Amino acid sequence: MKVIETAIPGLLILEPKVFGDARGFFMESYNAKVFGDATGLAPDFVQDNHSRSAKGVLRGLHYQIEQAQGKLVRAVRGSVFDVAVDLRRSSPTFGQWAGVELSEDNHRQLWIPPGFAHGFLVTSESADFLYKTTDYYAPQHERSLAWNDPTVGVAWPLHLLGGAPLLSAKDVAGKALADCETFA
Repeated sequence: MKVIETAIPGLLILEPKVFGDARGFFMESYNAKVFGDATGLAPDFVQDNHSRSAKGVLRGLHYQIEQAQGKLVRAVRGSVFDVAVDLRRSSPTFGQWAGVELSEDNHRQLWIPPGFAHGFLVTSESADFLYKTTDYYAPQHERSLAWNDPTVGVAWPLHLLGGAPLLSAKDVAGKALADCETFA
């Protein structure tokens, strides 16, 4: 597995080894030993999630203020622009974001440590998105950072859509960074 550092320490792009030929391909999407050897981390994943979204859907930027989740995310069908925003006040990269294309073609994954808001924009006709979490979903602790907060300044590739993103009511109501609950 190849590990690519982002501009935010701890936020990692992972490229698993993919073995392919004319018949298709094989890859290990997760192996605790390989992940640990490559990253020095040993997350305890407790939940797997799968979402399907149409082109132009933007989900996020979500986080849980309690029961904070580490996430290992990937697109298994289609492509997304995946984003994580550092919400740890003690971090030198507080309020900064990093984004990466995750697709069925590049097989990339993103490790997002606890303390980050996370979201993605579907850039293909549809996308199936899988993610492992280190804590259980707790709706009472879920919060949303506004996807378009100008102080964060995520450069979403909206030009690929030909219009505005499709948002849930929860995401429309996302708060500005200045008004968000954040982590120590």
